[in-house]
Amino acid sequence: MLMPFRSVLLSAIRKHNRRLFSHSNATSSAKKGLVLGVYEKKSYSDGIHFTDAAAAIDRSLAGKLSEMLSLSGPPLKTGKSRVFYGLHQDFPSVVVVGLGESDAGVCGKENWDKCKESIRAAVSAGCRQLQDLEVADVEVDPCGDGQSAAEGAVLGLFEYDDLKTKKKIRVTTQPHGSVDSASWQKGVLYGQGQNLARRLMEAPANHMTPTVFADTIEQKLSPFADRVTVHKRPQSWIEREQMGAFLSVSKGSEEPPVFLELHYKGALDSSQSPLVLVGKGVTFDSGGISLKPSSGMDAMRADMGGAATVCSAIVTAAALKLPVNIIGLAPLCENMPSGKANKPGDVVKAKNGKTIQVDNTDAEGRLILADALCYAHNFSPRAIINAATLTGAMDVALGSAATGVFTNSDWLWERLHKASIVTGDRVWRMPLFQHYTKQITDSALADLNNIGKYSRSGGACTAAAFLKEFVTADCWAHLDIAGVMTNKDEVPYLRKGMSGRPTRTLVELAALLASEH
Repeated sequence: MLMPFRSVLLSAIRKHNRRLFSHSNATSSAKKGLVLGVYEKKSYSDGIHFTDAAAAIDRSLAGKLSEMLSLSGPPLKTGKSRVFYGLHQDFPSVVVVGLGESDAGVCGKENWDKCKESIRAAVSAGCRQLQDLEVADVEVDPCGDGQSAAEGAVLGLFEYDDLKTKKKIRVTTQPHGSVDSASWQKGVLYGQGQNLARRLMEAPANHMTPTVFADTIEQKLSPFADRVTVHKRPQSWIEREQMGAFLSVSKGSEEPPVFLELHYKGALDSSQSPLVLVGKGVTFDSGGISLKPSSGMDAMRADMGGAATVCSAIVTAAALKLPVNIIGLAPLCENMPSGKANKPGDVVKAKNGKTIQVDNTDAEGRLILADALCYAHNFSPRAIINAATLTGAMDVALGSAATGVFTNSDWLWERLHKASIVTGDRVWRMPLFQHYTKQITDSALADLNNIGKYSRSGGACTAAAFLKEFVTADCWAHLDIAGVMTNKDEVPYLRKGMSGRPTRTLVELAALLASEH
């Protein structure tokens, strides 16, 4: 029997509306993606071991996810990913990432928490894969550790394209399922802190002069003006402070030097002794009269990596509202060849009165740090830590595996080491033997020489010995970050480029010191 025209029309309208509704839903979720974790099988006979969030999704799909994962190839290795399309109505693109062993923890041989590192690597890989698919809205499985998952997402998606016309799609990430929101947000702030250091280090030297650097940090700290004070000290102040070593480096450039001084007052007790962080801030290092080779010299825009990591760590500490007092000091300048520049053999006087024979103008970082370290003692510090892309010898010694640490304090070393295990951004202790001190105090014209007596031998160690001559505090550490300045492919959750390391380790150290009060 034929249906009346009215019934046919109503039926057609209902079908059309359903199609529209279905199309609308598909359009609204077309750019949504989901990153889920799966653990490594312990034996061949084991079934697929999902995280809680992934298992919940698999159940909602009646086992379709585990079925597709089994059919699509061998089990996923740590940090590898596989994408599935059209499985879930809310997430057209689902990426499953390999997390390694479910019971992995701190690895004594590797000096890091293997589980946290695996989560960072895996989440980073998943988020990048979705970014390549131009998926702008991504939900991330916390994988049992919201902070590490957030760090992996934030660090993995960063790319410096500020000056490019064509940019990668910006991806918004949020946790999927039940998660400790405080843990996730902490990871976001840790990741953003390191990304700030990466952005500062990547910026070309003509876009990141000493003045621009200081202004940028001031702007980043402006939301925390109630507990942060920023001083941008001009050349006249530097001269009054008799920082002759710092001035000798800066005088070769047309760019005026800036001594950036940051005071973060996070402790309830305002009289609490501060942690003082000092960062080398050479915004471009040509080598001066001792000119560097032109090949690779462009990377010397990041010779302010020490200042970048130190200042970014303070921005992060302020955002986290850490209950600790921190002072940041960053002598900022360029090292350029000119008629006014330091000449090999010149003798300059540091703030503490010691004279220095400058036999190599490319060993300038230790000169500007010498005056900053002297000044750091004015604040009765709980500890002084300086960070600097100081020596190529450090890169030769450790490569990008870890930051070299020279310290006069076992107490400070233990806390730095503990912090680095949590962050996965490792540190390794190096010697401060008198053997090296003798090599820099044997100078023909002055109290000290800015390079070691045997030049190439133990270069990172003689540089540390030089800095020790300007330290009287009982708790001091020098972090030589030259080897970790860049990333090629060594850290899987960082793209190629400037690394911003070890910002998160400095933040974690500050958090650790705050918890001990």
